[in-house]
Order: sequence, then C-alpha cells, then structure tokens
Amino acid sequence: MNRPTRLSLSELLLGLLAFALGAAAQAAPPNRAYERREADWRNGAIVYQVLVDRFVPSAKLDAKRQLYPAPKVLRAWSEPAMPGVYLPEAKLNSQELDFWGGDLQSLATRLDHIQQLGAQVLYLNPIHLAYTNHKYDAFDFKAISPEYGTPAEFRQLAADVHRRGMKLVLDGVFNHMGRNSPKFQDAFHDPKSPWRDWFVIGPQYKGGARVWTGFQNLPELNLENPAVRAHLYGSPDSVVRSLLRDGADGWRLDTAYELGHRYLRELTDAAHRQKPGSLVVGEIVNYPGPWLQSMDAVMNFGLRQIVLGMAQGEFSAARGARMTDRLIRDAGIEPMLKSWMVIDNHDIARIANQLPDQAMRRWVQTLQFTLPGAPNIYYGAELGMTGGADPENRGPMRWDLLKDDNPELVWMRQLVALRKSNRALRVGDFRLIDSDQLFAFERHTDRVLETILVLANPTDREVTERVMVANAHLMDDTPMVDALNPTGKAVAVLGSGFLTVVVPPKTALVLKPQERNLGGYSRYKRVSRPTPSPGVVISR
Repeated sequence: MNRPTRLSLSELLLGLLAFALGAAAQAAPPNRAYERREADWRNGAIVYQVLVDRFVPSAKLDAKRQLYPAPKVLRAWSEPAMPGVYLPEAKLNSQELDFWGGDLQSLATRLDHIQQLGAQVLYLNPIHLAYTNHKYDAFDFKAISPEYGTPAEFRQLAADVHRRGMKLVLDGVFNHMGRNSPKFQDAFHDPKSPWRDWFVIGPQYKGGARVWTGFQNLPELNLENPAVRAHLYGSPDSVVRSLLRDGADGWRLDTAYELGHRYLRELTDAAHRQKPGSLVVGEIVNYPGPWLQSMDAVMNFGLRQIVLGMAQGEFSAARGARMTDRLIRDAGIEPMLKSWMVIDNHDIARIANQLPDQAMRRWVQTLQFTLPGAPNIYYGAELGMTGGADPENRGPMRWDLLKDDNPELVWMRQLVALRKSNRALRVGDFRLIDSDQLFAFERHTDRVLETILVLANPTDREVTERVMVANAHLMDDTPMVDALNPTGKAVAVLGSGFLTVVVPPKTALVLKPQERNLGGYSRYKRVSRPTPSPGVVISR
C-alpha cells in the first residue's frame, strides 16, 4: 500500500515560501527601473559646455568696453588664446585678464546650434561676479558678472533653454573666492572684520592666508564656519537655492573633493529640497567610489583615464575592461548614469590635440558615447577646434568651421543620433563581455532587442576573436548589425551565447541584435520583455 509522503516542517515552510515567491513573481509588474531612469533628465544626458566669454561675440561690444579696464585686455575674436606672464602685484597670470567679450545675450543667439546638435544640458563655466576671465576667483557668488549681463538676462537665458526642452547647469566655486574680493580684503586687513572667520588667515600661511593649491589669488573659504555654509547653500536665500529658483537646474561643483563628504551631502540635500530632481555633479579627480554617496554624480575622470590609457597603449584592452567593471561596480550604475564622461574641457587640452590620429580620436569618442554616463561635449569639439593646455584650449569659438560637410560635425551628429536612438546607451545596465584582446561590454535593459554590444580594438592590428555574451535572452542565430553604420547587413551572428567578430585596427564596433524575417514567427515572442516564471528570478 502506498503511503503519502510525510514532509518535515522545514520542507513544508520552504515549499510554501517557494510558492509565495513564485506567485509574487508571476503577478509582479514589469521592471520599472528603466522607465524611472528615462524619466530622470540627469541619466545619460548629452552635456554641452560653454565658456560664456568665448562662445559668441557680443552685439553690444562697443557699449561694453568700459567693463574691461587695464590691465584687462579685450581681444579680437580672430585672436587665439595665448599664454601670458605672471603679474606679481595682481598675483595672477596676464592670460587670466584676456577677454573676448561674449555674454549671456550673445550665447542665447546660438542656442539653436546647441539644440540642433542634440545636447540636452547646457553647462556654463562660472558667471558670477569675479575679476578674471575664468571667474573662478569670485567676488560675489550671487551677482552676475557685468561683462556677461544682468540677473534678468540670466533668467531670460534659463527660460530660453527650458523652452527648448533643455536644462541649465551652473558652475559652483564654493571652495574659495578671489583675493581681491571685498569680503577677503576686509577680512585680511581687519582682525575685527565680520568676514574674518570666513577665511583661514594667519602668519603660518604663505601670503598670510590659506589658499587653494598655492594660488595666492584664491583664498579658501572656511567651510567649518556655519555662516559660510548658510550663505552658500544652507539658507533659503543661499547661492545654491536662489539660483535654482532663478532658473538653474543643477550645479557642477569645482574642486568638489575639497569640500569633503559632509558638506557635499548637505549641499546636495539643500539643492534637492529647493528643486527636486536637480543635479549636483562634482569635479572629483579621485577614484569616484564613496564620493557618489555624497552627491548625485561626478565628472568621471577615472573612466577617462581608463579609455585614454587604452588609446595610448598604457595598458591592454582586457585590463581596461577589468578596471572599468570595477569602477562601475564600486560606484553603482545609478550615479554612474548621471556622471559626466569628460574627454576634454577648459582644464584639459582639446581632444584634437590629445588624439591627433583621427581613427583613435573616434575610437575614444565612440566609448564616450556608449559607456554609462553623460557625454560632455566641450564647445567647439564638434567642429574640430584645436588647442593645447590652458589657455590655448579656451580660444574663441570657431563659428567659421560650422559647415554641414565638416567631417567632425558629421561624426558628432552621428554619435548623438546613436545615443538618442538607443535606450540602452542612455539608461541601460553595464556588463562585461569576456575577451582577451578587446575592450568589450554590453549595455542592456528589460527589452532584450535593445541590447547593445561594444567591441573595441585600440591596437593597430586587426583582431579576430570569439567572445561569450552572457545575455540569456539573446537568441541563437541572431544577426548583429552595426548600429553606427547601419546597412542591414549582419556583422556577426550570435550562436549559443557566442560571437565571432573581426574588429579592424583602432575601431569600435557598436552591434545591435536584429530579428530575422521568419514570416511572422519570432524567437523573441516571449522574452522581448521577460516576466519571471514562478519560482524563477531573472537577473537584470
């Protein structure tokens, strides 16, 4: 006689738990993480960086000439930016006093160019009242430098940007001010000044005050003073909060690592309270890791070093892949999607100078637009502008190069179109593709046919390699087409999770799955947006 099987209490509990989990998984709605990422403008945005003084010549230059008194020099737009000489009395370099006369109103006349290029975020280097052309030596964080315009003109620019569906990010220089600022001068010369404790002053410091990295023109703010923090971000009328009210959508923080974790977190929270969903992105030249717990995002110099290191032969593609994987895992994908992928900017030689080899330059730019993050386009990069180290990289915008057949512009538009037409590149997760010779990775979402495979060869020889793609829902016998140069012809065919690719020298293939035409039949009919089966957890 067959007797019923007797289950132990632990077996019974495990069975009930498995049933409950299976039922919950079956009834659960589709994964909404990617929809949430898409709804957040900060994720994967294309950022366009502008130095206001150097972007568009002002239409009212003659009326503004008195704003550039000697030793300041107003240059002709045709003049390049050149190194200067140190001015001991001013404690700065003469190149910091060369101006070209751009302003907020002239910038507004070229928003069409930025929008048509496909940028979604306009980032301005400092526009607050300061002495130099770069404005990193603030006199008054709340005031707009008169060379650039007025508060009303700033608000109008913000409105113009928003009307185009774009966002506006300002540069916050909250670690230091300028030596000639009234607050510092009063504090420095009067021990009883109300601003004395805003700075760190004493004979133990060269020049009499603590300054940023030895630059005597940049005395550091004493952030340990609650009044300083209240002025910068802690009160409703603070710098951070008032400019967010006036139209800014976020802040890029200069030398953010100098502010420390506590104050960065406080500043970020204050910005979010004032404008939910605003962006705080820090200039972190360190390994990003824990810094991303203190703010929304970083300027991703670590990822930049990896990509350029491979391009310049400092380390192999496989090692670069391992480092990238470690960096992204330590940072977390959510803040990584918001972090700015920088190759060149106002502190770094232009990309055309860093990488004069066009093939390698395009290799790097392809990774800039396919790795997780927000690609940062430095004004003029889309036109092939050149320029070495500061100040040569800060030359006036070359509008004469703006021609539809400019190959650099054609290429940049192609990269922007790739980014915008592929959801996985904007908000997708990151996963390595196991390879010995290639820098290979996958960007994927909850929709398997959105998957993008990037297989990049930084060497000067062709690479043929068979690689494993660990995506369980990419079906056998799926053609992979080139998303950058779509011809409809398969570059390779995926079989049982493996792919054999031939990657030319200094080339990055960007591959996308394409369903075969099987007369209405689809291998992807039940996995295009996979829903977990009972008792099964699908890792995304």
